[in-house]
Amino acid sequence: MANLTRRGFIAVSIAAGTARHLPQIAAKTGGRRILTLVYDKSLNAMRAVERLVP
Repeated sequence: MANLTRRGFIAVSIAAGTARHLPQIAAKTGGRRILTLVYDKSLNAMRAVERLVP
């Protein structure tokens, strides 16, 4: 595993939890998904951010 700081570990944990529960939420609410790539300074890497638009 890569050398993660505490902030990086928290960011990765939240992203993993969101990725696990987002499809269930999206199926209930409907709408369109918009995927955006952003640069995360805490991870020093790009990450995907998915938004739901009604």
